[in-house]
Amino acid sequence: MDVLFVTDPLASLNPHKDSTYVMVTEAQRRGHRPYAVTLERLLLRQDRAMAHAVPLATGDGAARAPLVASGPAQRRDLATFDVVLMRKDPPFDQNYLIATWILEQAARDTLVLNDPNGLRDLNEKLSVAWFPELCPPTQIVRTPDDLHRALADFGGKMVVKPVFGYGGREILLAFEGDPNLSALFELATQEGARWTVAQAFLPAAAQGDKRVLLVDGKPIGAVTRIAARGEARNNFHTGGHAERAELSERDQEICAELGPFLSARGQFFVGLDIIGGLVTEINVTSPTGMQEINELHCLTNEHTMQALFWDRLEAKVTSSVRKSDPSTSTS
Repeated sequence: MDVLFVTDPLASLNPHKDSTYVMVTEAQRRGHRPYAVTLERLLLRQDRAMAHAVPLATGDGAARAPLVASGPAQRRDLATFDVVLMRKDPPFDQNYLIATWILEQAARDTLVLNDPNGLRDLNEKLSVAWFPELCPPTQIVRTPDDLHRALADFGGKMVVKPVFGYGGREILLAFEGDPNLSALFELATQEGARWTVAQAFLPAAAQGDKRVLLVDGKPIGAVTRIAARGEARNNFHTGGHAERAELSERDQEICAELGPFLSARGQFFVGLDIIGGLVTEINVTSPTGMQEINELHCLTNEHTMQALFWDRLEAKVTSSVRKSDPSTSTS
């Protein structure tokens, strides 16, 4: 298969951390032909989604060698790829939004995952509010006054984060009695100009948050993220480290509830963030965690996260081809 990864610049992909890296190397191991394109090299020519895509290889063939282009960029219609994988990290900004519109055109003729419509509809911070029984008490507000009210509603302690934030950036812990509280809320809302998420503080956050990876609606693995010393945020991007985790009965219940919902909206690869049995975020843009799970669970060969990902992706591509081919109809 020809596989197009819409991703960040190759030099920014960490061979030891990035899930995209092992997705690419597993594709190569299986005999597929991976290509990459960055957002600015996507284009729309009339109604045809196009890309200046480069073929990929691992630098010198050594273990964990960086990904490099193995040839010049090729201007190709996205319909000529068997599957397009959207793996561009946030922020979900204007450039990301335009890319989803281009990819939506491509999705008429080829499989695009995660589905661009779903990427637009399922904000990673807001969509948890659709499942109030599964998430912490949550409010979406825009003014400092409303943040003060939310803090009172939540018993005097809460987490504040921007709706379009990512990687732990601008996540704040607010508590009653902080002399800087008003300034903090002005900063968080940009003095009323920005929508902000307020979530009740969960004491279980001190034990870390669990990242659960789902492929086509089914959980495949989990890892616990622990905050760095002196840090309230558990994100890897803010210095957090990974610890081994197992899927609990509560995790399975959450996945059983959210999995079909996400799969029905074309969200093939998803990362759920769970604290104390409650979902704090639903990550659909470019979830990570594969390499940490592989390492902590000593997974190799066909048992790795990327192998499970590709097993299900190959089955989905085959199913998609059969549905689009009139000659395979049994009616």
